[in-house]
Amino acid sequence: MSTFNSNSLALTALLLSIGNAFAQKSSPVQAPEGDTALQMCAAITGNAARLECYDQRAGRPPAPTALSMPEPVGTAATTDAATRAENTSTEIARTDACHDGQYSALSRFWELENGTDCGTFRIRGYRPLSFSFVGSDAVNRQPSSNAEGRTATSFVNYNHNETRLQLSMRTKVAQGLLTAGDAAQKDSLWVAYSQQSYWQLFSGDISRPFRTTDHEPEVIYVYPTDAQLPFDWRLRYTGAGLVHQSNGQALPLSRSWNRVYLMAGAELDKRWMVQARLWKRLSENAGSDDNPGIENTIGRGELKTLWNFNQQHSFGLTWLTSLRQHSNGSTRLEWLRTLGSRDDGGKSNLRLHTQIFTGYGDSLIDYNHKRTVVSVGLSLLDF
Repeated sequence: MSTFNSNSLALTALLLSIGNAFAQKSSPVQAPEGDTALQMCAAITGNAARLECYDQRAGRPPAPTALSMPEPVGTAATTDAATRAENTSTEIARTDACHDGQYSALSRFWELENGTDCGTFRIRGYRPLSFSFVGSDAVNRQPSSNAEGRTATSFVNYNHNETRLQLSMRTKVAQGLLTAGDAAQKDSLWVAYSQQSYWQLFSGDISRPFRTTDHEPEVIYVYPTDAQLPFDWRLRYTGAGLVHQSNGQALPLSRSWNRVYLMAGAELDKRWMVQARLWKRLSENAGSDDNPGIENTIGRGELKTLWNFNQQHSFGLTWLTSLRQHSNGSTRLEWLRTLGSRDDGGKSNLRLHTQIFTGYGDSLIDYNHKRTVVSVGLSLLDF
């Protein structure tokens, strides 16, 4: 019996020695915390966290996880790239919404709907940017005014043929002022600047001067007023504005006036547009009034009609009236012919622009000088 016990104890000791040697060979780094640390790792329920705990105790680098693995080609990485591309396309479309042809011209021009909103402080066209060759039946060679000291003292031999350059731009400075709760429509506040110059390009004998240049800064508020009118017409907006116009000249050629106005615009399909303005001149004292009675010659109101005959041809008629003297005011007839097309197939903004004007106020220096003008040139439109 004692021999058996001795042999058993010897066998047990031999097995324990082999086990310890094997354990030391399999574990290159012994955990300093001993069994307690290993028990802590074993108590962790998450597979990834438990494996990381064992690796830390053994001095091994952590196993790669799903977050650190490179994304397989053709799976989520491709999806993310497609999503980013789609978002970029959506952003481009959104920033160009004010030129989206699915909306009407007036809605795009004044950004009346959320779908036509291009945001604030973007430079947009206002009146056409144009360069034209002009012929007239008369040219104002010695401008005059009823105000004292406002009549030219000398005669300038201007040519009846000249060129006209018009620059005009605007930007929206605020929106949603009174329509913040409206999910479809948006009012807006704009500032604009227009400049028109007559250049005596063909008068080499007098060094081809600019005969006159008019400056016209403006503040405009536009409210989307969507209402159905008779004969399928649709009222699109109403608004108000404040405008200053002057020619920047010293006496005796200085001309200027200030006005406040109300306006409205309506459409019939995409074929017809009618816009109207009615203004009131802000009074000045006699000593600072460069052009007394200007509202009796240039007018107190304006009616503008545009007919889109087809995709290439448009015709416009602008009528200014003094509302008192039928012989005064002016009439302007226009024909615009589209030149070329955009890459997306839409209409180009470039137009052949032909005009016939007769009446007062073709330029501010001509507020009391009536003439008839024919012009042909190129214009860039913003819508």
